[in-house]
Amino acid sequence: MEVLTKSTEETKKFGKEFGASLKGGEVIGLIGNLGSGKTTFIQGLAKGIGSGDRINSPTFIIAREYPNKFGGHLYHVDLYRLETSLKEKLTQLGLFDFMKNKKNITVVEWAGKARDLLPKSTIWIEFSNLGEDKRRIVVNK
Repeated sequence: MEVLTKSTEETKKFGKEFGASLKGGEVIGLIGNLGSGKTTFIQGLAKGIGSGDRINSPTFIIAREYPNKFGGHLYHVDLYRLETSLKEKLTQLGLFDFMKNKKNITVVEWAGKARDLLPKSTIWIEFSNLGEDKRRIVVNK
């Protein structure tokens, strides 16, 4: 599925609709350059799964946790700053445990770095910046 958005609000709206379609237990891998709309999308997704929290990028702390409507959590993970010993660091972080709980939703920014470590069932979403606030979002389930 491919979606073109023309504003930040449209990107958030698509994220909210996408989030509302989730059942719990999904792992979502986001791919795209800086400024391509990943965090904006997650802000909408969080609303779609019942998180009223303000969503900020966890670039410097690697992961943030928010409640969701399934009785679990939204785990927002950002791998931008991780380069080496990725499997070890993600194990220490608890990422693999987050993904096992069917009440959780795990969203990983810069997921291409961990492609071989994420489940085969990962939903991959690629973001492209088309200039100004226009974005191409491609979902591969």
